[in-house]
Amino acid sequence: MNNPPPQTTVISTRSTVKKLRESPSTFSKIPFQSRKIQKLASHAAVDDPTESPQPSVIKIPKSLSTKPEIDTALNHLRLSDPLLAALISTHPPPKLSPCNSPFLSLSKSIIFQQLATKAANAIYTRFVSLCGNESDVVPATVLSLTPQKLREIGVSARKASYLHDLSDKFSTGFLSDSSVNTMDDETMFRMLTSVKGIGPWSVHMFMIFSLHRPDVLPVGDLGVRKGVQCLYGLKELPKPLQMEQICEKWRPFRSVGSWYMWRLLEAKSKTNGKAEGFKLL
Repeated sequence: MNNPPPQTTVISTRSTVKKLRESPSTFSKIPFQSRKIQKLASHAAVDDPTESPQPSVIKIPKSLSTKPEIDTALNHLRLSDPLLAALISTHPPPKLSPCNSPFLSLSKSIIFQQLATKAANAIYTRFVSLCGNESDVVPATVLSLTPQKLREIGVSARKASYLHDLSDKFSTGFLSDSSVNTMDDETMFRMLTSVKGIGPWSVHMFMIFSLHRPDVLPVGDLGVRKGVQCLYGLKELPKPLQMEQICEKWRPFRSVGSWYMWRLLEAKSKTNGKAEGFKLL
């Protein structure tokens, strides 16, 4: 990921919050499933920066895999949220890694759960080697690995059961790489959380960083919540429902808005000379 900007990011953001609280705005709810979305029609300042301004219609890209798609997202966020616009101006745009197969990405996600990056990378490397190479990490191969073999390379018994459950659901056709790539966000969330060991946070990270879905808001992620608290000068960490309400204005590019919340917290932690308790991606 790109290096964060100097400490002026947080200071200028707080100053902008104060200014923006002096003029009026409106709030608009937008349906989740709509393939067209509302966009801010003017640059007018808002009274409460946690509320959504009045929008106009734009087209939603299916993923954020190209520079034009990311540019579209940044333009929308600049117009719809002046506070986020100030933050965007101090950071380079997001760069997302090329997509792997969904099965490989989900397997890696299970292995990396609750482990330090160095240890997780070592176990994952051994796991791939046991399969052959990354192209050989397929359901049939993983099902052929006994729990004992997986434990020998550092995979816990519980995670071995998760990997086998994931592989079984792909082998039976309940899930497939093609279906995961094409299903809508809500269906994907429901289907993937039915896999043992894959919870809401893992699904959100998978959707953002593996599939590059544009409109994912990980309401349970501590880093995103702390970023929203800092950006809007909130006294307390926002709860999931508050996150949905506050970040409504970012639709249909809440994934990109979330990415900037991680960058904001990263900048703040470096300014304070200490690490914050959140995962940087």
